Amino acid sequence: MKTKIMKRTVSALLASAMPVVAFAADKPDSLKIGMTAFLTGPASVFGVPARDAAEIMIENINAKGGINGVPIEINFIDEGAGAEALTSEYRRMVQSGGAEVMLASISSGNCQTIAPLAEDLQVPNLMWDCGTQRIFEENDYKYVFRTQANATPEMLATVAYLLKTKPDFKTIAVVNQDYAWGRDSWDIFSTALKAMKPDVEVVAEFFPKFGSPDFSTEISRLQALQPDVILSTSWGGDLDTFVQQASQRGLLNTSTFVLPLAESSLERLGAALTDGHIVGARGDHYFLHPERRNDEDFQAFMKQYEEKTGDVSVYPVFHASQAIAALTGAYEKAIADNSVDWPSEDQLLAALEGLTFQGLGRPVTLREDNQGVEDQLIGTSVQTGEYPFATLENIMIFDGDQLTTPVGEISIEWVKTLDAGFVDAISFDQFDN
Repeated sequence: MKTKIMKRTVSALLASAMPVVAFAADKPDSLKIGMTAFLTGPASVFGVPARDAAEIMIENINAKGGINGVPIEINFIDEGAGAEALTSEYRRMVQSGGAEVMLASISSGNCQTIAPLAEDLQVPNLMWDCGTQRIFEENDYKYVFRTQANATPEMLATVAYLLKTKPDFKTIAVVNQDYAWGRDSWDIFSTALKAMKPDVEVVAEFFPKFGSPDFSTEISRLQALQPDVILSTSWGGDLDTFVQQASQRGLLNTSTFVLPLAESSLERLGAALTDGHIVGARGDHYFLHPERRNDEDFQAFMKQYEEKTGDVSVYPVFHASQAIAALTGAYEKAIADNSVDWPSEDQLLAALEGLTFQGLGRPVTLREDNQGVEDQLIGTSVQTGEYPFATLENIMIFDGDQLTTPVGEISIEWVKTLDAGFVDAISFDQFDN
């Protein structure tokens, strides 16, 4: 494949001198890719598992001969260093580091920065984890693809599960982190709830500061209000602290907690998350996936990951697996479709369009707007004693296509058009445990 430096210096001359034709590229000694993830700071609870998983997966791929005999080399950029350092390192890795494909990012804000940068650098970029729905609703991209869902299906699946399992609740409160994700996810959730169950009363909206160590004020107010349901789309240390403090004061005994991102916190929460609370997984991601857990390859990876890290796999691990499956799948498809030893960049981009691939969960398909369509797993917490933390029962896996905003539409406006019939119409598979 052409080097990035050559592409930047001669592409304009080539464009004016000759018609654009997609030729095969010389087979490289290795395929260099870059991946951004939080390796420091509070969001490292997502980034470090994803990095560890990516390393295991690439080692496994290389042990089998790589992609058509080409091994993969991966280098990481720490999102925890801040937006300015991230963009600088991203640019350096592409322009002088030889990275042919980038995987970025975890932060929605970083994805909004990286997407136009990838387009400017003309480097294929797989958005492997960020949740903002705005990326493809507000812009069209040639080089940017998202290999998992966005916030809209994640929130709609949670609303659907809540209405199916707790249809008679009357009141709800929210405790979300005070930044874009906390506000935007509540906007989607509350809009959907109003459309599908307009008689529900929102009794409180709390947006504590990001990284807050003390939720005593919010918990006291919630104990006085006694809402039927308490939603929190918070994650990481904030979610852990809130649930632990709420559990200590008995709030989990009086309200049903709805936690769309809590799959990644189950192991850390231990006994604090009691029975009967709703847990989401940002896709169909769960180390005891009801359809995959008896699969030999799935079991082998789960064992590899636990031996390396001492932890069970969480959703960033699954998201990393999907990005790497898309990467390898696109190269293999481009090679086969064009009968070449190694594809050109245009051939790779063509292979990514409409690609279906499978990581550790169900298959994911990239739509015509480059947005991944991913099914959504939701369950109810239960302390069985088999593990020193809650697992999930009454699992439902919802059809991602029905949950995802149609191409060309804006999520909030589309969600407003839904009604109670949406909950009955949506397709899902149900599992007892």
